[in-house]
Amino acid sequence: MSTVTVSAFIEAQDADLWRLLTDLPARADWLSAVDAVEVLGADGFGPGSVWRETRVRPDGGTEPEEFEVIEAVAPGRLVLGSRGAGADYRITWTLRTVERRRRGCTEVTVEQEAVPTRAYGRVLALILGGLAARAVESALRRDLADLALAAGTARSTEAA
Repeated sequence: MSTVTVSAFIEAQDADLWRLLTDLPARADWLSAVDAVEVLGADGFGPGSVWRETRVRPDGGTEPEEFEVIEAVAPGRLVLGSRGAGADYRITWTLRTVERRRRGCTEVTVEQEAVPTRAYGRVLALILGGLAARAVESALRRDLADLALAAGTARSTEAA
């Protein structure tokens, strides 16, 4: 299993960030790596909600990725699951209100865990683990920057 965690302070209220994260049809409007979103199943948002995002790869190609809400505790914790080729992924968003520079803001932490499900997934993790972790970290940082921008502030700083 490999885990990548990134955090940032975003000058916005946790409830506003929660609304952005959970408005499935609008995700393609603010996530720069997402070209399209297709909600699969019933409207609304909560455990069991499923959607497919068409993500833009660094090489310019696209790749569909399906997500399911495993846990949603507004406005502080969102856990998503995604099945990949050879690994299952668990993405946990944690939003925590903090005070910085005498202003309220939210510390947002995103953690992605990859659990190999097949032998070749374990082999790939051993061979490409560090490279894959850097790519995931870069993608998560981009998603955090996009979230900050969508919340009306380009001012987001990495958490210590």
